[in-house]
Amino acid sequence: MSKTDEPLKQVRSQDVAVLFVDIVGFTAFADARTPEEVVCTLREFHALMEQEVFRHSGTLDKYLGDGLMTTFGTPFTGTADASKALRCAQAMIAAADRWNGQRKAAGEAPIRVSFGLHYGPVVLGDIGLTCLEFAVIGSTVNAASRLEALTRTLDCALVASDDLVKRAKAELGSADAAFRPLVAQAPQTIRGLEHSIAIWTQARAGEL
Repeated sequence: MSKTDEPLKQVRSQDVAVLFVDIVGFTAFADARTPEEVVCTLREFHALMEQEVFRHSGTLDKYLGDGLMTTFGTPFTGTADASKALRCAQAMIAAADRWNGQRKAAGEAPIRVSFGLHYGPVVLGDIGLTCLEFAVIGSTVNAASRLEALTRTLDCALVASDDLVKRAKAELGSADAAFRPLVAQAPQTIRGLEHSIAIWTQARAGEL
């Protein structure tokens, strides 16, 4: 991105898919372990998630301690941003399940990971003065984060907005395998959004 400095300085609004990933209950997990164990676990987790981000042509926006924010359609939009985000999240779920299998075999506690997805307009551009700081901001980003948090209430692995699912179906066709694990839920009130939004969930492994 630093090599395309000038286009990134052009502040603009465009539709983007946003994915938030977080480890559930990581504070309690970390409190019971040494700093070395905590950092080693985070490095393994981030490496797994990062691999799927780049494999699905996403942009790793930032690490958020025990989570991360990823965007699809930045710095420039594509023709399959929403479907890439959904497939990336599902690949991350599968990767986390395999990792937990390895952890179980080694006598280690499983890691519970949650995902939130939304699609809509964001504001983006370089907000740095003395260094490049490419930012993606707006209600779409905030909503994606709050959808991820909603996985705790709904006891599921993933919550995706209907906006994202509709866009992904337009990109892939509604019969694509990516939509089979998704279950439609009642509209939810999301703080920061004017109206309730319809959502879809994906169950955790063993609950499908």
